[in-house]
Amino acid sequence: MISTAEIHRDDETSKTGMWLFLFTEMLLFGGLFIVYSVYRYRNPVAFHFAAQELSVVIGTINTIILLVSSATIAMSITAIQKKNKKLALLLLGVTILLGLAFLVNKYFEWGEHFKEHIYPGSSVLALRGQGDVLFYGLYFFMTGLHALHIIIGLVFIIVIATSILRDKIDSENHVLLENSGLYWHLVDLIWIFLFPLFYLIT
Repeated sequence: MISTAEIHRDDETSKTGMWLFLFTEMLLFGGLFIVYSVYRYRNPVAFHFAAQELSVVIGTINTIILLVSSATIAMSITAIQKKNKKLALLLLGVTILLGLAFLVNKYFEWGEHFKEHIYPGSSVLALRGQGDVLFYGLYFFMTGLHALHIIIGLVFIIVIATSILRDKIDSENHVLLENSGLYWHLVDLIWIFLFPLFYLIT
């Protein structure tokens, strides 16, 4: 007799649904990248000097953090496939810590801008001209949206780790872990584009 769990389980549909969701996310950020490109083309000097005010060191550290976290979540999938529950949980724990480290770095980076009154809506930024307003408006919106995706991803991973701990996800049923990995890789990929656009192209 086929169990209820077997009837309702559809791994292919789950993966397809995740890929469709990721596609809509890529369309969202793709549109924002186009907006950024247009405004940069129209305000090259302002964007050039504004980008020089960002911390390349913090941006580089955060890039390394996300690249390593993508590796750890990928390795956790391999671990669960090999029935190594403890290693999978350890690797997910490392991924979570790295994600939190990214957010902490972003918090301090944003904090410095706020101390200098350089943020959307501030009178100091308004006095610097329309180009700077556009640059920092896009910077805060796009990196903030990315940070929101990091938070959502961390919640997703925590839920997955809890499910592994309770043996709801194992070597025979790990599609949700794979989906969380796909989502985290997307978050990483988006930052790979954000980093050079805001920090390196000056």
